[in-house]
Amino acid sequence: REFEAEIRFYSGDDPLDVWERYVKWTEQAFPGGGKDGNLAAVLERAVRALHGQQRYYKDPRYLNLWLKFGDCCNEPLDLYSYLHSQEIGTTLALLYITWAEALEARGSFRKADLIFQDGLQRKAEPLDKLQAHHKQFQARVSRQTLLALEESPDGDNQGLLEIAEPQRSSLADLKGRGKKKVRAPISRVGDAVKAMNPNRSCQLQASQQLQNTPSFAVFDENSVSGPEIPTLTAQSWPAPPVPRAKENELSAGPWNSGR
Repeated sequence: REFEAEIRFYSGDDPLDVWERYVKWTEQAFPGGGKDGNLAAVLERAVRALHGQQRYYKDPRYLNLWLKFGDCCNEPLDLYSYLHSQEIGTTLALLYITWAEALEARGSFRKADLIFQDGLQRKAEPLDKLQAHHKQFQARVSRQTLLALEESPDGDNQGLLEIAEPQRSSLADLKGRGKKKVRAPISRVGDAVKAMNPNRSCQLQASQQLQNTPSFAVFDENSVSGPEIPTLTAQSWPAPPVPRAKENELSAGPWNSGR
């Protein structure tokens, strides 16, 4: 009640301070969360009340409220993209670290590295912390790649995404075919198997159709330009992201049920 009264009748120059103390008190009073703490609702009210105040866009306290609210949402990646498009927290390393860790948890290592690269190009503060997390991320990805190569039976020669093409066995015994006229056996592999396919005409038509389709650009990791973050356009904010389902709230059901 004291916090609600302070927020309602606040007349100072830093309303963010009241919301920050309110959130911290809620976390300490209800460490287990749940319906009684109602932390998601407090965070949603905080970001709504401070929305559009650009003086807080570079304030770590304001970014921290947004990131905590993202933890309560079903799709935090949309929230991080919105913050980036609105230039909220783009000068702070915490945004890029949290965003990249969420992408890494989903297996999007390439996108996570792009997020780190964008933060490094912007020299987000503290820069040394961002660089340290980026190096740790690269070490984890390298370790996972090595483990995948060890699990692959042909990892030393073929790689993860290559498939070995069947080869003819050398120095093998040749058994002739036919009783009257002996002929050497034919062992076809690779493209020769495709040539003997009775559905070759259908494959030729399909290949001709593919040739007529417009070509697309293939990403080249060795390009000189280097990685670039995808351009994110500014988005309007008609409504905040949907928080997760709150606990102890049952959906409506038949009123005359026996249980």
